[in-house]
Amino acid sequence: MNKMENLLAISSWSGGKDSCFACYKALNSGYKIKYLLNFISREYKRCCFHGIEAELLKLQAKSIGIPLIQKEVSPDMKKYEEEFKEAVTELKARGIKKMVFGDIYLIDHLNWVERVCKDLEIQPLQPLWNIPPYEITEEFIHMGFESIIVSCKSDILGREFIGKLIDKDLLDELKKKNICPSGENGEFHTFVIDGPIFKNRIEIIESKKVLKTGFWEYWFLDIKKFQLKRKEV
Repeated sequence: MNKMENLLAISSWSGGKDSCFACYKALNSGYKIKYLLNFISREYKRCCFHGIEAELLKLQAKSIGIPLIQKEVSPDMKKYEEEFKEAVTELKARGIKKMVFGDIYLIDHLNWVERVCKDLEIQPLQPLWNIPPYEITEEFIHMGFESIIVSCKSDILGREFIGKLIDKDLLDELKKKNICPSGENGEFHTFVIDGPIFKNRIEIIESKKVLKTGFWEYWFLDIKKFQLKRKEV
């Protein structure tokens, strides 16, 4: 195996700030990200948990310039794991040796990733692991990334937080509320609209806030119209 082959990787992709920042850090460390791997709900055709439409995620990948591999998955965890393994196995056949994840401190997530990657004989990369969430988000903002809140648990953050830009003021507000600024426990989810790896900014033209009830009650930003906007030089 030559040195270049050893640097080939795929990046787990949700469209949110942590998966994006982990990918960015891996790129800056010299890894060659060949594909972004994204899983969407088979039922709703939207990104699991974030609620982002499949087409918006494709727009992100187009702006970044890395091919997006999108797979539909079941909500059942056992079936999800099988489908995850099938997707990664297909990409492994293309010479991929490593996979990037955006986990920060949840040990159950880390254990699942390490177990599944061991089964797949692929090396997991965790660029954000064990870095304080406030520091991660502060660096994310400082590097010029822009992301907005697209979903949140209604008992933790209200309707007014949907669509808000993750900036220093919001970061400080979350800290005061004792809410993890990375939303690592599912308090909220984000969608990245711009950053140093984006060739064009994603502009949201029309959207509405929707309350979804179920096991958890969540506010979602339903993005209706969007486009890529050329960055000013």
